[in-house]
Amino acid sequence: MSLKLGTIVDALGGRLLGSAELLIAGLAPLQTAQVHHISFLSHPKYRSQLATSQAGCVIVDGDMESVVSGRLSAIITDDPYLYFARLTQLWKRKHRHDGGPRIHPSAVIDLTAVIAPDAIVGPLCVIERGAQIGAGTVLKSRVTIGEDCTVGARCLLHAGVVIGADGFGFAPHQGLWEKIEQLGAVRIGDDVEIGANTCIDRGALEDTVIEDGVKLDNLIQIGHNVHVGRHTAMAGCVGVAGSARIGAHCTVGGGAVVLGHLTLADHVHISAASVVTRSILQPGQYTGMFPLDSNANWEKNAASLKQLSRLRDRIRALESDIQNNKEN
Repeated sequence: MSLKLGTIVDALGGRLLGSAELLIAGLAPLQTAQVHHISFLSHPKYRSQLATSQAGCVIVDGDMESVVSGRLSAIITDDPYLYFARLTQLWKRKHRHDGGPRIHPSAVIDLTAVIAPDAIVGPLCVIERGAQIGAGTVLKSRVTIGEDCTVGARCLLHAGVVIGADGFGFAPHQGLWEKIEQLGAVRIGDDVEIGANTCIDRGALEDTVIEDGVKLDNLIQIGHNVHVGRHTAMAGCVGVAGSARIGAHCTVGGGAVVLGHLTLADHVHISAASVVTRSILQPGQYTGMFPLDSNANWEKNAASLKQLSRLRDRIRALESDIQNNKEN
């Protein structure tokens, strides 16, 4: 279960310093790598780890070439992190275990569902009436695809994902809740990856849409009629409320919340644990969280925040008095 360095460079490019015959038995972080491992350095702040690492080969950029010239081996490339990502893909392809049946016998699939001939459906999956699964898509165990929902090509849905559960729609009436039937579906584009136990609700009337290349982490909730633009990425435990529209190439940090019916423009980046309470129409990094502090200080600051509105009014009144005095 090893690869020669020459095989790696032939497949992925880069400039090799050292022997092409060196055998690599695995990938490892700089801190724990041994002589049979390959590792990478993508940020200068970890340079000290490089000095003490035992890795047999390291992937670095041209600026670090002089630092690694005395090592056993190195691969020089413009983007070490991207190179490492592609190396993980190469490694998995070369060391892939023979799989079981393409469609696991425990899967429950409606006769009207359409599944591409090379799609893989794992144990205990459920694919409901009218659903469609695209070419090269992999459904891990216990994935549920609701009726009339579509999943594009080359997607990966991890264990426990639920696509097309009812959106949270109820009309209040005399102290009770009247259910609004969710008549839309979910449309997922190509090359989408969805983490374990993430849920994407079907639309109320129109479809919930996840465009091409979107990457969703574990335990994310996407509400009904949300539209997520292509190549946007969200970290774990993000919540997006109904009818929000998130643009292309956005990122949303872990635990952040986007309220319903808001719009985020393309290239908007939301920091972890932020709560988005208004539409954001300009690209950039946005943060909306209260800094962590001791509980005593937090209580004092929270009490002060409650006074901000009254203090603002007092300041405006004082400014008005000053202006009047100047005019008189």
